[in-house]
Amino acid sequence: MSDGWVEIARWGIPAAVVFGATALAVVLATWLIRRSRRSPRARAAADAQRADTGVALVALDDAVEELDLEVALSGALYDGGAPASLRRALLLARHTRDDAFALLRGLEPDAHPTEIARVARLLRGRIDAAAAQIAAARSEHSAWMGAHRSAASQVEDARARLDAFRAELGDPEALLSDLGGRVDASEIDAAKRAAADATRLLAEAESRLTDAAERAADPTRSALPVLAAAERLLRQAQESARILEEQHRLVTDAERAVDDEVEAAREALRQAERVRADLEPEEADRLGTAIREVTAAIDAVEPEARRRPTHAVTMIARARDRLDLALGDARTAQQRLRGARTALPGTLAAARAAVARAETAASHANADARVRLSSAQAELAAARSAQDPVTALDGARRALRHAEDAIALADYDRSTGR
Repeated sequence: MSDGWVEIARWGIPAAVVFGATALAVVLATWLIRRSRRSPRARAAADAQRADTGVALVALDDAVEELDLEVALSGALYDGGAPASLRRALLLARHTRDDAFALLRGLEPDAHPTEIARVARLLRGRIDAAAAQIAAARSEHSAWMGAHRSAASQVEDARARLDAFRAELGDPEALLSDLGGRVDASEIDAAKRAAADATRLLAEAESRLTDAAERAADPTRSALPVLAAAERLLRQAQESARILEEQHRLVTDAERAVDDEVEAAREALRQAERVRADLEPEEADRLGTAIREVTAAIDAVEPEARRRPTHAVTMIARARDRLDLALGDARTAQQRLRGARTALPGTLAAARAAVARAETAASHANADARVRLSSAQAELAAARSAQDPVTALDGARRALRHAEDAIALADYDRSTGR
């Protein structure tokens, strides 16, 4: 070997060993870091951050709902004379809340812990900023109220709103009796609870207003805390009345539609039989099994359909979903379009009813239930605005599933007392 090669070997081999060892160490360190970031401890820490952010998001969601009413009330009473800070805070908080729900919806359950932690930190910062602006706006608004409105005048305004709401509410029992004479009791359980809540909350609000009026007449006592409690009770009563009205509308709409939904399902089964006749034996057998199962489901629903219309519409929507899955690509594009057009009204009705139930169930639930509810609301809105029946039907079915998941999560949250 020449002296040149000897010299190269003398310096090159040790250098190669050093650089190789360094590269190996870098690779090993990188692997260890990545492994540590995916470790159970890292996953637990990221999940804890996500849960903490979820708690903050729930609080912001509740604050947005309450602030929305405050802004509407301020605009109605003071003709725009009150500070605009409440409205600005509401816009920011609503935007922050909606963005947070969207980000959490897009975060996969098996996402990398680093990504979960990053999103949680980002959202927590935004949520805390929105909450701080709400607190500052309320403080400014309270100061303005103290300077421009006496406690007695505020009590009078609240009393006028309470009286107007009582007249608007009317007699909930008459509404329930009308429904109860036509449908099964299970169809109006939610409406009954809403009616009872509205009546109870209205009575409690009136009692607080009476107390506030007495305090307003006594300069040694403050009426504002009691007045605020009365306002909160009145808002809750109005929300219960809205739920009552929505439940009544859902049941009456289902009553009108249920016969057509049963007939449309029967026609879909007949169409499926025609498609089955052109399939290969193995595929025909699989579709035949699905047809028999869906037929049995419709047969079970039909006898009580008029007494349990919302239940029937929901069960029919689920049955048609199963039938469409079984049909798969066996139908022509025209057949799929025709099937979607007939399935869409009932599926939208079922999704709307499920979302209404989920809104009630998730109103006091954790972030997981509210995120799923947010998904259901977004899918339902998209389905209602979609021009293509197939796209709309897919969206309505997703909304139905998300709403039912939200209800299940809310029920679990309530049962565990978390």
